[in-house]
Amino acid sequence: MAGGMANMQKMMKQAQKLQKQMEATQKELEAKEFIGKEPSGMVTATLTGDRRLKDLSLAQDVVDPEDTDMLQDLIIAAVNDGLDQIDQESAQTMGQFTKGIPGF
Repeated sequence: MAGGMANMQKMMKQAQKLQKQMEATQKELEAKEFIGKEPSGMVTATLTGDRRLKDLSLAQDVVDPEDTDMLQDLIIAAVNDGLDQIDQESAQTMGQFTKGIPGF
């Protein structure tokens, strides 16, 4: 019985250590910046790892009052590119903690 209790305590310590590592990794990810670009590079969106839009840059050439639909599409493409980068980074960094766990 004592061996089982010691084993359980060891597992709990490992779980706590893993949780602290996950929290630290998550904070590092949230502090990073990701720059999304649409294919022509005339619109860039800077996002933080916690999925907040920090900056949006537009080249002067892209601003055409007669074609706001194109500008909207370019902004959406740049923001989505940045969000995709965050998702990829998150999967790489946080995936180390969820490997082998069913449902993750």
